[in-house]
Amino acid sequence: MTDAATTTSTDTDAVTVRGAAKVFSSKAGDVTALDGIDLTVAAGEFVSLIGPSGCGKSTLLRLIADLDTATSGTVEVFGKPAQRARRDQDYGIAFQQAGLLPWRTVAANIALPLEIHGVGAAERKARVTELAELVGLSDFAQRHPDQLSGGMQQRVAIARALAERPRLLLMDEPFGALDEMTRERMQAELSRIAAETGAAVVFVTHSIPEAVFLSDRVVVMSPRPGRITAVIETGFGARRDDALRETPAFFARVTQVREALHGAPAPSTRGAEER
Repeated sequence: MTDAATTTSTDTDAVTVRGAAKVFSSKAGDVTALDGIDLTVAAGEFVSLIGPSGCGKSTLLRLIADLDTATSGTVEVFGKPAQRARRDQDYGIAFQQAGLLPWRTVAANIALPLEIHGVGAAERKARVTELAELVGLSDFAQRHPDQLSGGMQQRVAIARALAERPRLLLMDEPFGALDEMTRERMQAELSRIAAETGAAVVFVTHSIPEAVFLSDRVVVMSPRPGRITAVIETGFGARRDDALRETPAFFARVTQVREALHGAPAPSTRGAEER
């Protein structure tokens, strides 16, 4: 079904997807990856996309990022076509692999987007200092990637994605390769960073607890062709500390998302009714 939370859109919404489909063509025939996607992400909102492998989560993220083009339908970022939003640097993006340049220090990796877009040296240095502090790496600014843990490398990637103060952060399983303890620490860090920057986040994950812990809303997708089958509001507000993971409300939302993934009808949520 389509996202009932997306019947109204304004230019202040971070993401607006309407009737989007994506068909990949090959010699073996056409494959429909996404079909009939309607989704709105409000400014400052954290939304996770979750579903089985191959359901089109990453494809949807790529459409929003203008790394791929919808076969039909429309994709807008802050009221602009996705292509223009990409040119205007309205979003930052982070993938599962940090993708750092090994010959550049932490500071130089963070500074890379600023250098590419001609930001002056003094402003660039001040922004890098600010971001290194934001992600807790001030003491490691002159280290190289091979001197950092996996979690620290992902912090650098997040800082780099935030370098130009995007209003939207797109993340494709950025913690998927981390061990569980590091992953939970990074989830808490990301929640803090999102709250402090006010950026909207669209986050792809296979982990139900991760989606519930981080998100204002969890968007559940079906097996291919990917469709939105449920939208679940977590209702946790700004509270995102480790104590949350032990609460009955957290376990209830995890169960709700799990049941939606397995095809059980998800109860309507306030977020799905009011948007």
